[in-house]
Amino acid sequence: MEHDVRPWGEYWVLEDTETHKVKKILVNPGHRLSLQYHEHRAEVWTMISGTGTVTINEQIEDYGPGNVAQIPLGAKHRIENKTEKPLVFIEVQHGNYFGEDDIIRIEDDYSRL
Repeated sequence: MEHDVRPWGEYWVLEDTETHKVKKILVNPGHRLSLQYHEHRAEVWTMISGTGTVTINEQIEDYGPGNVAQIPLGAKHRIENKTEKPLVFIEVQHGNYFGEDDIIRIEDDYSRL
């Protein structure tokens, strides 16, 4: 199983096929992913534990366990953990390409633009 540690937390790839990719993602308390979009994939985020503040284009909303965020192809999005507990969610990517180089960052707390 592929595992990667990032400045905001870490992720594990649970499945990687030609049609989809599935990740388990942990966001540490007080951290957030970059504001980004993708040219080749859409995503569905299912919250497992904790509360995530999800931005999809201009809409910002808190998502708790069992809530699902649909991120359309090309939508600007990010997730933030404003709490003191770890945030865990499952990301299902669907499209025609799932490489990490399909992340176009707009804003990033860790200077990864």
